Amino acid sequence: MKTIPEKLINYSVYLNGAQYLGAADVTLPTIESLTETFSGAGIAGEVDSPTLGHYASMTVSMTWRTLTKESMLLMAPESHLIDFRMSQQVYNTGNSSLGSSGARVTIKAMPKSGELGTLNVGQTTGTTNELEVTYIKVVSEGLTIIEIDKFAFKAVINGKDYLAEVRKQLGV
Repeated sequence: MKTIPEKLINYSVYLNGAQYLGAADVTLPTIESLTETFSGAGIAGEVDSPTLGHYASMTVSMTWRTLTKESMLLMAPESHLIDFRMSQQVYNTGNSSLGSSGARVTIKAMPKSGELGTLNVGQTTGTTNELEVTYIKVVSEGLTIIEIDKFAFKAVINGKDYLAEVRKQLGV
């Protein structure tokens, strides 16, 4: 028996773990390693080598259906703790049934930009927030699968902290 992940059933957006922010279309961050190209003797060409545990700028964007007080909260020039709580549909091959599996993405982020949107009768405003992510944690089925904290010098992928030894070597 195994379960096959199928799709996102639904999700909700919360600020500081408790304040429901509403319905938004969300684009989660891209996780891209910082790299440096090197070449030299013994290497047949160039290698774009990732720097262990270091990541490029990560952003999250949210598009709201209307201009709301909640979307304006995210424009405050401070770090925001935001949870995206998800229910994902899974197919159970053992009993041929559908079920659900919980997941959560938690971020700490600071505002980069905000668009108030457009005003057209009978249409959504497309109000948007774009935030710079300094911390991200992805939990699926109760297991932490990614935790990156740029300020705490932490990069955990599937339970392994790739910066633990580096922190020790640096005395941090």
